[in-house]
Amino acid sequence: MACVDSEVDLWVVPLVALNMSVRKKLGLYLNPRNAVAADWMAVAEEMGFNYLEIKNYEGTKSPTESVLEDWQARCTDATVGKLLSILEEVERRDIVEDLRPLMDEDVRKYCENQKKNAKPPLQVPEVDSCVPRPTERIGITLQDDPEGAPELFDAFICYCQKDFAFVREMIRELEQTEYKLKLCVFDRDVLPGSCVWTITSELIEKRCKRMVVVISDEYLDSDACDFQTKFALSLCPGKFIYVTLSSYLHPTCICACKLLILSFFLCRSSIQTAYSCDVQANDKAVPQHLTLPHHM
Repeated sequence: MACVDSEVDLWVVPLVALNMSVRKKLGLYLNPRNAVAADWMAVAEEMGFNYLEIKNYEGTKSPTESVLEDWQARCTDATVGKLLSILEEVERRDIVEDLRPLMDEDVRKYCENQKKNAKPPLQVPEVDSCVPRPTERIGITLQDDPEGAPELFDAFICYCQKDFAFVREMIRELEQTEYKLKLCVFDRDVLPGSCVWTITSELIEKRCKRMVVVISDEYLDSDACDFQTKFALSLCPGKFIYVTLSSYLHPTCICACKLLILSFFLCRSSIQTAYSCDVQANDKAVPQHLTLPHHM
């Protein structure tokens, strides 16, 4: 197995370079509760997660994988080098020694892909479009199997980065409950290296049944959210579920949001027009639009 180039600085290689096999093996080491060695909770605390966040991960299938996904989505310093440093700090050198060759291999492949994408396109003497050529499909999400069927989702979440704390709570309510909805979160599920607009278009058009749009003041200034919304609108207005964040705090925000979205997948599958509701202070719903507090 080839090792990563000694000149590569692991502190600048993003965590997305690590593939699912390495993440699953990390879970095998860290998921079991251990009274002697540090487990996933100690790693999560070093990553900056608070007590309540760590307790919420206990109900997930693999707390280690969930922590890694949320860490890389919300922290700009979530790198392979930082992860290795955290494992050293919690005295899990056994994990570093056992998995370092696999991590180096993933980093090597990631760096090679980055170099390939950075190269200018080759110029050919002529272009012949008469003979159709089969296109090689590559994976665009973490769970994609290039040799099998593409990964499909119940809904694509359109949001801006400043609203990710609210989106994370919403995802937990919808994915980690008995309803088991599968949501597409760009910062969590999409592999890097390809054109953002091309990937977004394929996910919205071909991979997701619905599109949940989290509308806030920051959303209105986001070019990415503007493109995603207009593209989905051009395909089918009925794909939309709108969630509007306001600046006041209401304790029923996540519950109301969950009920709204679940109603589309469980009760109103035949409805072609998007509906939502307005959460009032008296907890009564008026069928207009869902206005939720801006959860920071």
